[in-house]
Amino acid sequence: MIWGCFSDTSMGSLKRIVGTMDQYVYEEILENTIRPWARANLSRSWVFQQDNDPKHTSGHVANWFRRRRVDLLEWPSQSPDLNPIEHMWEELERGLKGVRASNANQKFAQLEAAWKSIPMTMAKTLLDSMPRRCQAVIDAKGYPTKY
Repeated sequence: MIWGCFSDTSMGSLKRIVGTMDQYVYEEILENTIRPWARANLSRSWVFQQDNDPKHTSGHVANWFRRRRVDLLEWPSQSPDLNPIEHMWEELERGLKGVRASNANQKFAQLEAAWKSIPMTMAKTLLDSMPRRCQAVIDAKGYPTKY
């Protein structure tokens, strides 16, 4: 399992998850991966987007966001049409099509290389499409959209 993030100006690092990702593992990612990356790559005012997975919305993690004064994008409960990271995962899969790995470490190295090779124009295009995506979901009254 991997975890990743991006903005319109920078690809964040991928984080390899060994075992089960729970609220404590997620908080560790927020503190030791997101926080340093955000400080280095984002303005002082930024908004974090995540889905409503229980580990993301736990009281423990909510306290982390409050303590760190990180603004969260309000997120509908059923929203795969809106999540740009899903498109980035698809792009990552395309970048690794036909590539074989002999072990988990080699596979993760391949994933990292493919992640870093995704053009920033793709990230920017996905994020620029968010207003249209949101409107499409509103217009479809929560039902699936073309996205």
